[in-house]
Amino acid sequence: MDREQLEKRKKVIEDLMHDKTYVPMKLKELAMLLGVSREQRHLLTEVLDELLREGKIEVSKRGKYQVARAVLLTGTFRANPRGFGFVEVEGQEDIFIPEEGIRNAFHGDTVQVSVMPKGSGRRKEGVIVRVQERGTKEIVGTYQQSRNFGFVVPDNQKFLKDIFIPIEYSRGAVNGHKVLVEITDYGSQEKKPEGKVKAIIGHIHDPGTDILSLVYAYDLPYEFPEKVLNQAERLNRPIIPKDLEGRTDLRDLLMVTIDGEDAKDLDDAVSLTMEGETYRLGVHIADVSNYVQENSALDREALERGTSVYLADRVIPMLPHALSNGICSLNAGVDRLALSCLMEFDSKGNMLGHQIVESVIRVDQRMSYSQVKRILTDQDEAERAAAGEVVPMLEKMAELAGILRKKRHQRGSIDFDFPEAKISLDEKGRPIDIKPYERNVATKLIEDFMLIANETVAEDYYWQQVPFLYRTHETPDPEKVKGLKQFLSNFGYHIRTNSEEIHPKEIQKLLSRIEGSPEEDLISRLTLRSMKRAKYSPECIGHFGLAARYYCHFTSPIRRYPDLQIHRIIKDCLRGRMDDRRAEHYEGLLPKVAEQSSDRERRAEEAERETLKLKKAEYMEAHIGEVFEGIISSITSWGIYVELPNTVEGLIHVSRLYDDRYYYREDTFEMYGADTGKVYKLGQKIRIRVADADKESRTVDFELARGEDEKEWEKNPSN
Repeated sequence: MDREQLEKRKKVIEDLMHDKTYVPMKLKELAMLLGVSREQRHLLTEVLDELLREGKIEVSKRGKYQVARAVLLTGTFRANPRGFGFVEVEGQEDIFIPEEGIRNAFHGDTVQVSVMPKGSGRRKEGVIVRVQERGTKEIVGTYQQSRNFGFVVPDNQKFLKDIFIPIEYSRGAVNGHKVLVEITDYGSQEKKPEGKVKAIIGHIHDPGTDILSLVYAYDLPYEFPEKVLNQAERLNRPIIPKDLEGRTDLRDLLMVTIDGEDAKDLDDAVSLTMEGETYRLGVHIADVSNYVQENSALDREALERGTSVYLADRVIPMLPHALSNGICSLNAGVDRLALSCLMEFDSKGNMLGHQIVESVIRVDQRMSYSQVKRILTDQDEAERAAAGEVVPMLEKMAELAGILRKKRHQRGSIDFDFPEAKISLDEKGRPIDIKPYERNVATKLIEDFMLIANETVAEDYYWQQVPFLYRTHETPDPEKVKGLKQFLSNFGYHIRTNSEEIHPKEIQKLLSRIEGSPEEDLISRLTLRSMKRAKYSPECIGHFGLAARYYCHFTSPIRRYPDLQIHRIIKDCLRGRMDDRRAEHYEGLLPKVAEQSSDRERRAEEAERETLKLKKAEYMEAHIGEVFEGIISSITSWGIYVELPNTVEGLIHVSRLYDDRYYYREDTFEMYGADTGKVYKLGQKIRIRVADADKESRTVDFELARGEDEKEWEKNPSN
């Protein structure tokens, strides 16, 4: 069909739909009315699609075409495994998309959505009328073989359709192979999408295939190019006298690194001396920028990765080990190049002055979080004796950290303290233990010092008025604040707002009020979801969550690209090289760095989260039939979520509540039995039996413990 014919047909259809006698019709009915044969129906579809793209017509949830009355918006489609989805539109409430309104959109696509007039429902609802840009070109899944073809079941359940694979494009994959599939045809409502196998990752029963599948699924760059590795090896050499020129020598300053036991890339060290009642705190950060030069092969690879990714059985580093575990790691007893932020505080935590310098340092002791806890909290005599002269410094550090934390709390800094999981694996990558990772005096101490260093550096360079990269966190959207207020009112809580704007101190007060309450976990999570995601930006707009006017990421250049980027800017300023030409260079560069670093951070977080879900489900596969005690963490219309002490969360589906017909009370977040009157509430302790667990879908299913289970519990309550 040429352009002239297309325009003529469009005009005919527009006129038809504007006729007062026209009633909305499906494609088949419209074709019959217009006299379009079955063979020519694809041409009619082409005309209708163009009218949809132009916003002149719309299609209802039932597939009927009519003159456009709804608003057309563009956003990102996020599918839900249960068949429906949402479209995220920047600055607006998410738009609900029912199953029949998805058409052939895939999770992650940029779509145009027709928003229906808001009826009595609480949320906006719409229909996807056009896919503007595909967000997914490759999918990881499990290959299933038939005689003359195959198909791939996507690992990510948000991809709602299996991918048809012609036998000639299977690459010899067999049942159970994890494969990477390139999508060649996205299909339609009537036709499955098609693809071809691009790579065979391994068999589902092979050790490590599960995590490697996630690496492929998130397109994480797993191996370094040879050129990058060679460059890193050449740079991994001892420091020579020329390297020290122009640097402040801090090698006589007593300092330590404090990290996890298994950490190998040590990029921050701390020191503390006293001058009367004045605390002189030093935060010393590895000078990675001395080795990774701008636009080198190393730099381009680091920018592409954006961040190190920490998966359950491996770390995918931003920089090769020759640098991250070698010359850039602040190992004890060796000279290292650093950028040092030297700060002075009075006894109330007020900053008296600061200095940022290029330095050379030598760490005295490499310490672990648990070691410092044993020294400061447990007062372990053997540990204190082994640490020697470091002990008095650690005690003063804990003192200063407490002062800084209290001062940050007073201004309204928010602290969401969700328990993180530490998963232990055997040599084959199977989970053998899961424990909550608890913050202690040492982890908090380092966190406090890194935060104040980040704030100090950000404020310094903001007032120097040079191009810089900030870590920003915007205030929540008014609509989400309004929804949060309504939600909190169900539990008798109130937050003060000004024109639906909220101060972080109000969130902080709320978290204090709900501490220890049955609904603490649910309210904390929903409050967190009401907030925007932190990101990187060349604009200094502050950090809502920290209640900080100035904030950046300065302290981890080994594992975060933005830190490395601002180190270069800092050194240009310290060396007097920040002229108009350099400033213009950074002004052009930083928006791209900010956007890409934010994107890579989101990718890493999602991959890390999915890895934990996978390993938790795999761990519970070995405990099916066992009884545990947990706490009800959330209640929905489809069931009760229970969290175990080891952080594993599972669902008791409403169909598994066998002793009654249960209904969901939306206003009180309770599940009640129609006949027995039994009520399940948030925060309630409950004994469950593990009914099922599936690492492929990353889900865990519970059911209520019964009489025989209770007897088993009495025998073995250690669960």
